[in-house]
Amino acid sequence: MLAVLYDIHGHLPALDAVLEETQLAGADRYLLGGDYALFGAWPAETVARLRELDATWIRGNVDRWVDDPGEDDLPDEVRGAIGRCRELLDAKTVAELGALPAALVEGGVRYCHASPLSDLRSFPPEAGSGDQELLDGAEEARVVFGHTHLQFTRVGGIGTELVNPGSVGIPLDGDQRAAFALAHPDGRIGLRRVEYDFQASADAVRDVLGEFGETAARRIEQARFDV
Repeated sequence: MLAVLYDIHGHLPALDAVLEETQLAGADRYLLGGDYALFGAWPAETVARLRELDATWIRGNVDRWVDDPGEDDLPDEVRGAIGRCRELLDAKTVAELGALPAALVEGGVRYCHASPLSDLRSFPPEAGSGDQELLDGAEEARVVFGHTHLQFTRVGGIGTELVNPGSVGIPLDGDQRAAFALAHPDGRIGLRRVEYDFQASADAVRDVLGEFGETAARRIEQARFDV
C-alpha cells in the first residue's frame, strides 16, 4: 500500500502521528509531495524522519524557495522564515530538496505539487473552467497534487480524477487533524485524518521562528488560510 503525504512543513509531531497511522494501515511505500521543512519548528528532524522511509520524493514550491530565496517575489515574513529554515538545515539538504523533480508518473498516476502546469497554481475544490489549463496536457486518469492544504477528490478536465490528500503539517480546511491519503493496490485511494497536538506545534513554531512564524502558527491553530 502506498501512503501519500503532502505539505508537511517541518511539523514533526504531525508527521509522526501520520506515520503511525499509515504503518497500522499496512503502508509499505510512501509518495512525498513536497514542502518538507519551511514554516515548521523541526525542519531538519522532519527531513531526517522522511529519509528513513521507502519513499519517492517530488519538490514543492517552498523547497524551491529555500534553495533559491531570490527566485520569487516573497513577503518579508516568508523571507524571514526562509532565512531561519536555512539556518536549521545544512546546505547539502537545502540543495537536495531544491533539486528534486517537480513531478513524476508512477503506476499511471501523475504526482505534482500544485498542478501539472505550476507548483504555485492549483485546482480548487469546486469544478471550474480552469481545470484544463492546469492539467497542461496531462493525460493520466488520476492526478494527485497538494499545495492548497485542502483535502478533497473530484473529477475535472476531461474526466481526470483530481486528488488532494491535504496537508500533514498545516491543514487549511477547518480541520486541524493531519491529512494524508492511502492508495490501495486495487487502485482505490482513500482520504484519511489523524489527531495530533496541533497547539504544541503552533507554540513551537512561535518559539523557533519568532515573528516570522506567527502567521504559520495561527494557521496551525485555526486550520484556515485567512488568519
